[in-house]
Amino acid sequence: MSSQLPPRPAPTESEWVEAELVRTLMRAAHQSQFAAWLVIPIYLALLATSGSGPTLLAWGVVAVGLSALRSAVLLRFERRMSAAETTAVLAFHRRHQWLWPATGLTWGLAPLLFFDRMPQAYQFGAWLTLSVMAMMVVTVLSSHLPTARLFVHPLIGAALAAVLWRLSLGLNVGAPLVGYWMVLFLLLFWFVLMQAARRQHLTHRRNFELQFRNTQLINSLTRQTQAALNAVEIKNRFLASAAHDIRQPVHALQLYADWLANEPEMVRDIAPKIVQSTRAVNTLFDSLFDLVSLDSGHIRLQVEDLSLDALLAELELQYQPLAQAKGLTLRVRHSGPLAGASVRSDPLLLRRIAGNLVSNAVKYTERGGVLVALRPGDTGPLLEVWDTGVGIAPVHQKEIFREFYKVHLHQGTEDGFGLGLYIVSRLCHILGHPVCLASRPGRGSVFRLAITPTDPVQAAARAASIQ
Repeated sequence: MSSQLPPRPAPTESEWVEAELVRTLMRAAHQSQFAAWLVIPIYLALLATSGSGPTLLAWGVVAVGLSALRSAVLLRFERRMSAAETTAVLAFHRRHQWLWPATGLTWGLAPLLFFDRMPQAYQFGAWLTLSVMAMMVVTVLSSHLPTARLFVHPLIGAALAAVLWRLSLGLNVGAPLVGYWMVLFLLLFWFVLMQAARRQHLTHRRNFELQFRNTQLINSLTRQTQAALNAVEIKNRFLASAAHDIRQPVHALQLYADWLANEPEMVRDIAPKIVQSTRAVNTLFDSLFDLVSLDSGHIRLQVEDLSLDALLAELELQYQPLAQAKGLTLRVRHSGPLAGASVRSDPLLLRRIAGNLVSNAVKYTERGGVLVALRPGDTGPLLEVWDTGVGIAPVHQKEIFREFYKVHLHQGTEDGFGLGLYIVSRLCHILGHPVCLASRPGRGSVFRLAITPTDPVQAAARAASIQ
């Protein structure tokens, strides 16, 4: 048995931008890695006259090792992570970001190898090479400012420490003030590097933020366009369905009227059929008007106390004849604790909800009966409508609350728009009365309506939000 992982949430703007900045850094670093390999032998050749052979060799081994490891990491990112998702990119960068401070620290300690150990011309060449290398690396790393800091701070900090340490030994650097001017230069260079990194970083970040927002806007417009196309398709299907559904009872009325005009003595047989066809047309138009009211936002709420006894009495009076006409038994029951009780709701809309549920139960039941029961619930009175009808398969139990949805080849769906339960669902949402369904195909169904007290302010807000 396979288990499915829940879908990962879409990255936030800050996460997406951060990942894109990391991708830019890794691509730029990968492309500039050749220059890093080129600088190391040049630097070693330049410092070969410093007289610090074993120390220089150790420094070269560390620099080459870090460069090799960095090349491997950048190549792995290029091959495996360049198209990975945001969280994977950020996690990869966090695991390997220690390479940048290690590299900065290694190059920052280089002045220990040449400062005050070589002629001034060679020292100038070494400082110039180190400065150019630092500017190149900062240009590459500036897309991701935290990484640039991880490199620059150890680099300049270690170089400053090396110069100050050599000065503390009181060694002759060729001129008394050269060392102090070098400290000032390093501090100024530190400031300039970080300012340049910040400016370049802001340019990269703003570009990616703009790209993310443009993408979000395009996706939103695409979804809205698709939703509009879907709405047009639904309305087209509705018009076709409405024309078909209304034509049937209207055509039947015309036939019955012609029959009655030709054979008046058949009035006893024809009149009930005319009444039935008229009721079908009226039901279709009621559903249509309800839909128009919901879609246009013309729902006017009037929340007040409603007697449950009166509600059950109205349901029995209205739907008992329909049930008897089909040979069904309609029973209305309520528990003792709810006798004489009232609920806080909109009477008109609540009657519409309950009426649609009872009407559906009668429509889809061919034998047996319908039970309308009222009993106490956890959040208020619970109205249950049971039937012994055809039932609803699990695959359709969520779909039946959708607009214009009809169960294919489901007996009873031919004389409606597929709006009854959709209207029930929308009105229940407005009033705050949860409705649920339990059903077994071939055995029947039960709809449970929790008549939670309606808050007028919240109901009005919900009604306005679905316009």
